[in-house]
Amino acid sequence: MAAILERSHLRARGPDARAYLHSMLSNEVASLPPGEGVYALLLTPKARIVSDVEVLAVAEDDVVLAMPPERLDEVHTTLVRSRFRRKVEFEPAPLVLCWGEHEGALARLETPVGPYLLLESGAGLAEAAGAWEVARVEAGLPRFGREFGTDTMPAEAGLEARAISFTKGCYPGQEPVARLHYRGHANRGVRGLRLDGEVAAEAPVLEGGRQIGRVTSPVLSPRLGWIALAMLRREVEDGAAISAGGVSGRVQALPTA
Repeated sequence: MAAILERSHLRARGPDARAYLHSMLSNEVASLPPGEGVYALLLTPKARIVSDVEVLAVAEDDVVLAMPPERLDEVHTTLVRSRFRRKVEFEPAPLVLCWGEHEGALARLETPVGPYLLLESGAGLAEAAGAWEVARVEAGLPRFGREFGTDTMPAEAGLEARAISFTKGCYPGQEPVARLHYRGHANRGVRGLRLDGEVAAEAPVLEGGRQIGRVTSPVLSPRLGWIALAMLRREVEDGAAISAGGVSGRVQALPTA
């Protein structure tokens, strides 16, 4: 099966494209082989998330960034504003990011829910919103606009393992990210919930009558029933009994088994 993901694309071309993106994004781009991809973040100097991006290397001087459609303009503006004399041009590109196997991929990114492929066209492919949403919640993958946004630091959203390189050198936001990683901890984070019924997004999560967070992404899993991702306080233990929107449940370690 292969299905289209909801993404917009920005193409970076030129002799400095790869080096410039490496200096701006949170993960390793300089050594990315053509045909492969990596997940990364574009951050503000204070380490708030401008957007998450799938970085897909089509060639040495041709790199495509896939991102939530609502973040395309801000990512484009940020990268153009900061490039100075770098020889790299940016333009939106009518490409497709698909989830699953398909022939003719320009580049491929492995993820916990299966491969993402960059294609020239989505002809013959279906939309993936429902099935992909269940898969990502089961896998515990945060999503822009749900588990994190422009006021979030990477550690709060549980993005460090997938999106951050701590050996690549400087990029905007690198110092606050490293300081929190090595010297502190986030006071809240993304957790899983197993629920006894349907709950709406943004429902408060209570433990013993005390609010400990909020539901962010509830789904009905064909395998597991009602589950959700939630933003909860750090000290809440896995297995803790909770209620959300009047529905009982338990905190679940991620990924949801």
